[in-house]
Amino acid sequence: MGLDQAMSAGPSLVAGVGFRRGAGSDEIAAIISLALVEAGAERGQLAAIATAEDRAGEPAIREAAGAFGLTVEGISPEALAACDDRVPTRSARIEALRGVGSLCEAAALASAGSDGRLVLPRIARGSVTCALAFRTETRHRPVG
Repeated sequence: MGLDQAMSAGPSLVAGVGFRRGAGSDEIAAIISLALVEAGAERGQLAAIATAEDRAGEPAIREAAGAFGLTVEGISPEALAACDDRVPTRSARIEALRGVGSLCEAAALASAGSDGRLVLPRIARGSVTCALAFRTETRHRPVG
């Protein structure tokens, strides 16, 4: 089954998001929408929005996720680090802060699962980054 066929089967994309304090929910929602357009995907294909566990409760990302009818999945530092070898983008600042080359790519991959793969590497606008990963397995994870 090709990526196009698998993606047409239902929600299967994870948006990994990184953002600086002060980023607004509209800015976060806009970059997720832009990422979907750049990947040639539709809004209904988005299954999850993931970010670092310590940022998942921030109002801006929770509001942005709500605009897509989703909640935010917080990814632990250990799960982020476990994906670092599959992260193509390297930011010295994020490596120093988070121990991974790209928070958004690592979050997307961690949420997508061990067989997940990036559909769109990191894009950045203002103080927000986003990457999309394809989730190869159906999972129901507690989010909050």
